[in-house]
Amino acid sequence: MTLTLAFCFIAFANGADYRTGIGLRAGPYYGLTIKHFTGSKTALEGLLTRWGGTDITILYEVHNQALDINRLNWYIGLGGHIGFWDGDHLHDATPGNHTIFGLDGILGLEYNFPGAPINISVDWKPAFNIIGYTEFWPYGGAFSIRYIF
Repeated sequence: MTLTLAFCFIAFANGADYRTGIGLRAGPYYGLTIKHFTGSKTALEGLLTRWGGTDITILYEVHNQALDINRLNWYIGLGGHIGFWDGDHLHDATPGNHTIFGLDGILGLEYNFPGAPINISVDWKPAFNIIGYTEFWPYGGAFSIRYIF
């Protein structure tokens, strides 16, 4: 176990890219994030977030180096969500429960710390509900911190 942990820290210190990260997302919609790279520049990200209910979001993202800074990447992506909301907590919704489906975009920056299995990111994630409580939600930005392996 100790040898495995030591190997992981050495791999990160030598600049190895991460394959999967899991962590916390903080913003208007807070929750959990898991990102898994499917290629050298493509990833799938899953979000489980809360705000007046629970949303599950899946995003396909394209990553590339930002500003010629090692370990700093920009990313852009598209995806969709399904949510289960309590309408009693929404200011202009019909009372009762709502099931929603929608489309999401994401634009962000992330940084992988050298010598530590930690990744931070900041993003803007607008969403549009197309079924259920139909509305555009432009304020879906967040800060995330992930353990990467």
